[in-house]
Amino acid sequence: MDPPERARRARGDPRDEAGTEPPGWRPSVFTASDNGPSWRFRFFPGYSRAVNPIDIYRDDLLRGHVALITGGGTGINKGIAAAYARLGCEVAITSRKQDQLDATAAELRAATGRDVLGVAADVRDPAALAAVVARVVERFGKLDTLVNGAAGNFLAPAAALSPNGFRTVVEIDLLGTFHGCKAAFEALRTAGDALILNISATLHYHGTPLQIHASAAKAGVDAVTRNLAVEWGPSGIRVNAIAPGPIAETEGMRKLAPPGDLAEKAKKGIPLGRFGTIDEIASAAVWLRSAGAAYVTGEVLVVDGGQCVAMPMFL
Repeated sequence: MDPPERARRARGDPRDEAGTEPPGWRPSVFTASDNGPSWRFRFFPGYSRAVNPIDIYRDDLLRGHVALITGGGTGINKGIAAAYARLGCEVAITSRKQDQLDATAAELRAATGRDVLGVAADVRDPAALAAVVARVVERFGKLDTLVNGAAGNFLAPAAALSPNGFRTVVEIDLLGTFHGCKAAFEALRTAGDALILNISATLHYHGTPLQIHASAAKAGVDAVTRNLAVEWGPSGIRVNAIAPGPIAETEGMRKLAPPGDLAEKAKKGIPLGRFGTIDEIASAAVWLRSAGAAYVTGEVLVVDGGQCVAMPMFL
């Protein structure tokens, strides 16, 4: 390596000998130095998808499957329910509000032509979840897929967070996941080729201010996922999780995202330069239910545009 090339590499200059930049790179904001400018990656926030990710799947991909989705009346979980129903799966959704479930079930029936069942239950109540599972098996003949998506969250400084506030989030997110798994176990084992899909998060991968309660709960969800994958694998039950990053147009983003210009700045911390979509999480859920993931268990699939693995110095 000649001296000019060595100097160029030392300051992070990615240009070739002709001075051509590789795609996606630019000099960083002016930094005076005897060695010339430093360099950093340039993102493309204007990127947009021309194809809905659910469109790539065969229309009958999930035919023959029956799924119960907790928290299925809204947001990401509603998106998963819609994708599953569209691809031929029989779907039941549950949450605490029957009127919301009725509206969502009617919407999904109209959109997909599937028989979508909505049954109200609180995931903190094991008996209520057991009753929902019984309703699903009675209606559809079996249950081979459980999506634990019910969750609660809010911003709170740890020093001001009440024990009840901490406990409530843990009871919904973590205990609710366990209650769902336990309630569905016998039905899943009987059905065979079964899947439990837990909706986790990325909060606990790093220290996250104002989120100690949710971080602790979701770390527990990941532990439940891996332990049950090992324990229940011999019973024909795969157990995986999806950890979404910032997803646009969800209740979580409305509650937790920074306002205005800060939200745009937050996108700069995501290598793909944008927030994710509900359909992108639903697409991951479809793949994990499909035969393409038949040998995948105990995994937490992070869908966050690279946010968790990005080093701040490159953003």
